[in-house]
Amino acid sequence: MLGIWLFGLVSGLRKLTIFLALAGLACAAQEIPDAPTPKTPLPSGTPFPAGSPPAPKNSRPEGPPPEATGTPADKPTTPRPLPNPGDVASSRDDLFTLTVNVSFVQVPVTVKDSFGRLVEGLAPHDFTVYEDGVPQKLSFFSSDPFPLSAAVVVDSNLPASTMKKVNETLPGLISAFSQFDEVALYRYGSNVQQVSNFVSASEVPTESLNRLKRTGRQGGAPVTGGPLSQQGTTVNGRPVDPSLPQVSTSPVPQETNVLNDAVLRAALDLSRRDKGEQGVRRRIIFLISNGREYGSSAHYEDVRRVLLSQNITVYALGVDTAALPIYDKLNRVRLPGFGRGDALPRYVSDTGGEMFAELDRQSIDSAYGKITEVARNQYTLGYSTRATPSSSYRTIDVRVHRPNLTVQAKEGYFPLPPQRH
Repeated sequence: MLGIWLFGLVSGLRKLTIFLALAGLACAAQEIPDAPTPKTPLPSGTPFPAGSPPAPKNSRPEGPPPEATGTPADKPTTPRPLPNPGDVASSRDDLFTLTVNVSFVQVPVTVKDSFGRLVEGLAPHDFTVYEDGVPQKLSFFSSDPFPLSAAVVVDSNLPASTMKKVNETLPGLISAFSQFDEVALYRYGSNVQQVSNFVSASEVPTESLNRLKRTGRQGGAPVTGGPLSQQGTTVNGRPVDPSLPQVSTSPVPQETNVLNDAVLRAALDLSRRDKGEQGVRRRIIFLISNGREYGSSAHYEDVRRVLLSQNITVYALGVDTAALPIYDKLNRVRLPGFGRGDALPRYVSDTGGEMFAELDRQSIDSAYGKITEVARNQYTLGYSTRATPSSSYRTIDVRVHRPNLTVQAKEGYFPLPPQRH
């Protein structure tokens, strides 16, 4: 009996030992850390995982870097070296750097074929620029369109019928500019008034356009004598009807039409326009007028000097008498008290712009788009010249080495004096 009891005790202890061993293994298995969960692969091109916070903004202040904050007059800028010696810069940012130096000459050029269409695809080797008869080496060339800084100048002394056509097309004038252009509005007659300061063309207020509108000149000069006069008719110096009141036959003073003053005001304002967000802008004056100049304080040559030294181009829309086929012949005659009417072609020719002459409302409206297209899509040539204290006029001759093409460019410029360091 004792033996059977001992055998049962040993067997029970063995089972207990096996049970405890199995329990220890279970606890040990529970203490093993879980394996890491595999991450979902990021989609192609995504630099940050989904749900991550945005990267902190750059703490650098907005605007140009500190070394570029000075004005050209305060701190002259040295042109950035080109990638390879002899290369021609083509970036508008490079152009801004180059134009800081007064020895750099910028020449906008329009090239058209025999049908009057703009010619594309020309390269630097297709052009040669002569200054005072000497060929120049181009250091800048671009065929890219430029945003515009445009001063729109409207003659408010036009006849009422012509002024009505201009007034009706003013919304079309503004829409001819792009959202990257900036526009200021001026009107002139006996004086010059700025109607709107420079703003984006897409933000020109409607009230500014309304202020630009004028009724125009009603009728002509009063008839004070001769067979067409209704009162004061005389025979042999004696009145036919003494009961009619007599009208003085002294000349009636002509109302002034200060075209030169208007162009000068617009040019001075344009000369103060800085580099915009879109880089260097092309400065133009968009002149709507019959070209009559009388009574300005500024002389044409003084205005011309400002235009050419500040690289401003004049584009003109000739209306009223300026749109007549015999315009050129009429402008050669200077009527006493009426001044001359040939100012438009002179401004356009000297600055390398273009003139359109239109009579009817539809043609005036369509001319706006033509002018802005030509002004924006020019070739831009540039070269460095010798800067001297002299401000004498220097001639420019631009030639294109392709047959049957015409070139429009300014015929010269007035160099600015060297900067003082």
